[in-house]
Amino acid sequence: MKANKINEVDVPVTQMTQSSQIPVRACARTRVTGFTEPCVICVTGGAAAPASSLLALDLGSRLGWAVRLADGTITSGTATFRPGRFEGGGMGWLRFRHWLDEMAGTAGPLGRVVFEEVRRHAGTTAAHVYGGFLAHLSAWCEGAGVPYQGVPVATIKRHATGKGNASKEAVIAAMQARGFAPADDNEADALALLLWALDARGGAL
Repeated sequence: MKANKINEVDVPVTQMTQSSQIPVRACARTRVTGFTEPCVICVTGGAAAPASSLLALDLGSRLGWAVRLADGTITSGTATFRPGRFEGGGMGWLRFRHWLDEMAGTAGPLGRVVFEEVRRHAGTTAAHVYGGFLAHLSAWCEGAGVPYQGVPVATIKRHATGKGNASKEAVIAAMQARGFAPADDNEADALALLLWALDARGGAL
């Protein structure tokens, strides 16, 4: 299947996966609503499709995400929520919450959200940024009635590579070996987290 590129247009996730005739293991590259980072779409077959979607998040100003849709499709990408030069610091949080609303609308219904649980940070600013994203995510999930779960970084890395202290490059390589094409370590981490969540429950939500 040849790569398809859509430049700077709003394409809801549901529109990228409407065809029921996509071959098993088919992959494509496209662009996600409002953002410029590429995502990877892989279609899996065999087992019965789940009733809801599973969303995995690598929280941060440059967020990595991966979602297993109700039809079994896995889509991933990145999104940036840094406020602009002349914007207040809260604009990033507003964009993040809007993004969650949009994701729930286009990829939903969401059955569960998992996120990378970071217990050590590079500095005070990084800790504050992560805490802000975590606070808004947990509040949004509570309001939407969506179960959410934090997974330690070492657990994710060990599942993906066999080593709990694996490097970013090792996680990216592991995801590439699984047939994905993450744009950076954020997307790779989200994919690794999603695969852990699926394996931990035998593919069920």
